[in-house]
Amino acid sequence: MSTRQTYTVAAMYKFASLPDFEALQAPLQSICRDNGVMGTILLAKEGLNGTIAGPEQGVRAAISYIQSDARFDGMSLKYSYADEMPFHRMKVRLKREIVTLGKPIADPNKQVGTYVKPEDWNDLISDPDVILVDTRNEYEVAIGTFQGAEDPKTASFREFPDWVEALKKRASEGGKPKVAMFCTGGIRCEKASSYMKAEGFDDVYHLEGGILKYLENVPQEESLWEGECFVFDQRVSVEHGLKPGSYDMCHACRRPISEEEKEAPEYQRGVSCPHCYDALSPEQKARFASRQKQIDLAKARNEQHLGAKYEKPVQLTE
Repeated sequence: MSTRQTYTVAAMYKFASLPDFEALQAPLQSICRDNGVMGTILLAKEGLNGTIAGPEQGVRAAISYIQSDARFDGMSLKYSYADEMPFHRMKVRLKREIVTLGKPIADPNKQVGTYVKPEDWNDLISDPDVILVDTRNEYEVAIGTFQGAEDPKTASFREFPDWVEALKKRASEGGKPKVAMFCTGGIRCEKASSYMKAEGFDDVYHLEGGILKYLENVPQEESLWEGECFVFDQRVSVEHGLKPGSYDMCHACRRPISEEEKEAPEYQRGVSCPHCYDALSPEQKARFASRQKQIDLAKARNEQHLGAKYEKPVQLTE
């Protein structure tokens, strides 16, 4: 009787000056391919960001290769494990930014806010003079956030500067306030804090390691976190201790959906949910229904339907 393979998943990022980032693409693609590793890695002048998965030995080899470049010393690296391979191809992509803000003045290689360890986070955000801001997108905030956090209501990170402008207007009379920000794993906050520093905010803090490190390190009885944390993998959401949460995912729009939302008439497994039902054309719904039927047939034959992995989600917002 064969044992089921467990795959190692590594999420990583590092802001670093990479003027030669284009030259890194081909060797990195090769080292991953040769070690049976799949996933996506983004390379830009400002650094590296990605998630890969594969046999543990292969993932370790790819990480070792990346870290052999001294510019990736101190790279943020988080490991998890999956019973199914979450990716079915390897892509090393060249980008303008590894997390897209669209503001060149935001350069984490030059300046960032003050890192705050999870163990010290509660004291900071309990200060009534601190403005606590969730830098994630609105659909992520909807399923969980810190007590008292302000939601910028962004559909994409490119909208975050609009919130900063609004905050500057609110604070015009009393001076720029102390700001504490957080995101899922830390990368977005490094970019956001760099932008706010460039915009003249002096007291800017961000949660080191993000929400995930907080939920991993801070006991639930001491936690100021409410709800669950959306994650961009097969778990969909996690709770304290990084235990898998209660949410499922709509495979049309990739938004988290609750068991209650799955009871709504707009929900059809693999086809639509209350978030995207009105945004889908009849042709899209028919295509997704056909795709789901093929997935179910493949599963019944104990086969993997690769098309499900490659289908792009519906874009509800730009």
